[in-house]
Amino acid sequence: MSAVSGLPSRAFMSIGEVLGQLRPDFPDITISKIRFLEAEGLVEPERTASGYRKFSREDLARLRYVLSAQRDQYLPLRVIKEHLDAIDRGLDPPASTGGGPRIPRALVAAEGLPTADTFRPDVSEVRLSRRELLDAAGLEEAQLEQLEQYGLLGPRPGTSHYDGDALVVAKTVAEMARFGIEARHLRPFKAAADREIGLVEQVVTPLVRQRNPEARARADEVARELAALSVKLHATLVRSGLGPGLRR
Repeated sequence: MSAVSGLPSRAFMSIGEVLGQLRPDFPDITISKIRFLEAEGLVEPERTASGYRKFSREDLARLRYVLSAQRDQYLPLRVIKEHLDAIDRGLDPPASTGGGPRIPRALVAAEGLPTADTFRPDVSEVRLSRRELLDAAGLEEAQLEQLEQYGLLGPRPGTSHYDGDALVVAKTVAEMARFGIEARHLRPFKAAADREIGLVEQVVTPLVRQRNPEARARADEVARELAALSVKLHATLVRSGLGPGLRR
């Protein structure tokens, strides 16, 4: 839920302070209504040793959500409670048209990762000289020689120019070098990529052999989709393998 502005600097608020925060947007709110929502299990403020309520920023945001859902969507408390349960579990609330909680789109789409369109040929592909590649990536000549030695990048076949993929590889390696990683450490990446390419070729080869325009177009489409899925799977397995402790 969204951050709340204009709050006291301390961690908790009294019920009166919460009322003051809510009233500008919800003029009809009362202390009795806040207590009612607590009794219904929609908000659970902590208590002091003497029994006074201590509301957190999260409690206030939760109350705003409840009151907004009642006012703007006319949702009953039972439905709002289901929405809050979904939010508590890291899900998106059900759509207003019904249905259950939804997996966040960003999680499903793995935004930031390549899609099938990423693997379409780029007709405006850059062409860089060796010097331009070194300058753009921030690599030393010796580093580039090692990358070429281990097959991580090279000029476009039949030319002396480097393309955009070579630049991405070079820039990525330059960034990884800050952590003491050298080209020789990256050979498993090349081996894994070659295996993934081999798997894609194994799937699309029967289509390519048909030698008709429709089949070739389908082969290109399948290759792009599988390439994107393999990158997504690889990235997710690495993230999962690191564990939550290392990802904090």
